Amino acid sequence: MNQGGRALRIGNASGFYGDRFDALREMLTGGPLDVLTGDYLAELTLLILGRDRLRDPRLGYAKTFLRQLEECLGLARERGVRIVTNAGGLNPARLADAIRELSDRVGVPVRVGHVEGDALPLPEGALTANAYLGGGGIAACLRGGADIVVTGRVTDAALVTGPAAWWFDWGPEQYDALAGAVIAGHILECGTQATGGNYAFFTEFTPGALARPGFPLAEIHADGTSVITKHPGTGGVVDVGTVTAQLLYETTGARYAGPDVTARLDTVRLDQDGPDRVRVTGVRGEAPPPTLKAGVTRIGGWRNEVVFVLTGLDVEAKAALVRGQIEDAFARAKSCPAQVRWDLSRTDQADAASEEAASALLRLVVRDSDPEAVGRVVSGAAIELALGSYPGFHVTAPPGKGAPYGVFSAQYVDAGEVEHVAVLPDGSRELIPRAPRTVSLGPVSEPVLAPFGVPGPTRRVPLGTLVGARSGDKGGDVNVGLWARSEEVWAWMGHALSVDALRELLPEVRELALTRHVLPNLRALNFVVEGLLGEGVASQARFDPQGKGVGEWLRARVVEVPVELV
Repeated sequence: MNQGGRALRIGNASGFYGDRFDALREMLTGGPLDVLTGDYLAELTLLILGRDRLRDPRLGYAKTFLRQLEECLGLARERGVRIVTNAGGLNPARLADAIRELSDRVGVPVRVGHVEGDALPLPEGALTANAYLGGGGIAACLRGGADIVVTGRVTDAALVTGPAAWWFDWGPEQYDALAGAVIAGHILECGTQATGGNYAFFTEFTPGALARPGFPLAEIHADGTSVITKHPGTGGVVDVGTVTAQLLYETTGARYAGPDVTARLDTVRLDQDGPDRVRVTGVRGEAPPPTLKAGVTRIGGWRNEVVFVLTGLDVEAKAALVRGQIEDAFARAKSCPAQVRWDLSRTDQADAASEEAASALLRLVVRDSDPEAVGRVVSGAAIELALGSYPGFHVTAPPGKGAPYGVFSAQYVDAGEVEHVAVLPDGSRELIPRAPRTVSLGPVSEPVLAPFGVPGPTRRVPLGTLVGARSGDKGGDVNVGLWARSEEVWAWMGHALSVDALRELLPEVRELALTRHVLPNLRALNFVVEGLLGEGVASQARFDPQGKGVGEWLRARVVEVPVELV
């Protein structure tokens, strides 16, 4: 398209399936935009859409998007805003048809294109299998005149790299520019997380700033540099801290690989460019890898849960009593769960002023491939103890019959085996060529940090007094990104927070594989903990199945810090 150097203004109106319904309208009416994106797909979402499709083969897409569009199609057309979304999920062709039907019904003519090719042959027992495509199909649809582009499983950043490549006529080997768009896309993809949502230092914001954060947008330039901002007058905050937090979210090391380009996170520079404006520069890109990530979901089995409330004195003894009673009942049953897990959370306070504050929670989770083994066996065992167990016996909710749980796993497929196709508004099909050059990813040597002087007196304070954090899930793994807000704190943090230190601070990860990545430009560390979430969010292996609170747990741990830093 080549806009003669004019920046592309591209916003986001959804970070997940279920995000704020009014966001599409808010972004269309809040200020000028060229393109508006919507990210509806997470690892868990495809499992949900897969179960929808089992009930009705015409489904498999994010139905919310269609309802949002019904209110906003005229607005988008009137303002000349193109819409790009992965709401097509497992059935982008059907969603594209539904948009055309909506267009006819409301009398707003729009040209719709969609992207296919992410669906892979299903492995035995799988519910869904989808490769993560790049932005090439999106760019082709926009070149073909599409007002709305619907995709299935593309990378989250592809919703931005595709429009940017179309807008600036970038070629496939303009790696630095593409990498800059990838970074902008990663910052936008989770919606209001870039504008202060879920932010470690939220207490420093002006009161009321987070009541209704605005969604973010990026002004992307022809060289791939960008400014992250939001519409004037909307809530939230865009500063170097909020953007750093999102940049570390669900990433790993220095190389952020995708099908279009591998962006180097260790080259990113962030600078405040005025109120609610952060400039992103310096991003370098490399050729993409020869493989594409693919997500596979399946029904893993059946699960049930009972939470016993233990109030007042003798909490440990009460827990031991009910645990023994339940396990005895399982031993006498004809079928019992294959997996049994107990967790005691000491939420109780001594001499508490309320009953709830005086109570601890004992959580029982069971799993099995047979629904009978987690159904009546479990609920019956719990209910029958109502008058014959520990004093004050009760549970948080009546035990049920159990429910299926899902499993997500990541695999990698040769990019040449995936047929990436853009279906243009006129119905013609354009095959998107694979990347002209690929490079297998190698390790990035850890940068040498400046020595930290011998500290003087120290004080024990929560780590979060000095350090921000954000954590999240990738399959069964968790990443914990940490950043310092000053060079002095970074000089200390880079040396103090080693892998061994993290194992001491977070006892739950001591036996798990753990990797540390250093990003000096961001004054950040990124830790990847393998297997903390079991088989992924849908398996609900722990009470925080997406690992969202791990970073805040770490910030609450008390460490020795040089007094001069506090």
